[in-house]
Amino acid sequence: MEIPAINLKAIVLVHWLLTVWGSMAFLPRSYAWGNFSVLALGVWAIAHRDSIDAVVMFLMGTVGTILTDIVHIGIYYPTRDLVILDVLRFSAGMAILNLLLKPASCFFVYQMYKERGGDYNVNFGFPTVSRTRDDYQSIDQQDQESARPANPFNQAQDKPARAY
Repeated sequence: MEIPAINLKAIVLVHWLLTVWGSMAFLPRSYAWGNFSVLALGVWAIAHRDSIDAVVMFLMGTVGTILTDIVHIGIYYPTRDLVILDVLRFSAGMAILNLLLKPASCFFVYQMYKERGGDYNVNFGFPTVSRTRDDYQSIDQQDQESARPANPFNQAQDKPARAY
């Protein structure tokens, strides 16, 4: 099944518009700051078409705003008012629609991440243990390498010391 290509510009534009409309009435400034900051990462990803970092930052930011949007809408949604103003209803609807579209946007941004050359596994820099024997060396090879001195910190060799 072929996944339709969604333009990153369209994703950023739709979320920008929904964020503007969603932050009109009842949501606090932190909602707008969080969402517009992530949209700035989206603009960065648009400007640098070959950057994997820009796309992955936009993707992780969008995932983070899914969680913060749930908290914002859950805490600040007006429930005690018997009559909800039309502006509040419209703003809440746009914020909820923005939240509902974010998982689909994450899916499409992840596809762009793979297209730009991102690998499938996420590496946070932690050391890993490998069970393959390719990384091991035999004892015989160790004797051959012991003839040259060890350089554990990758220091430059064969350079004379400076005299000041």
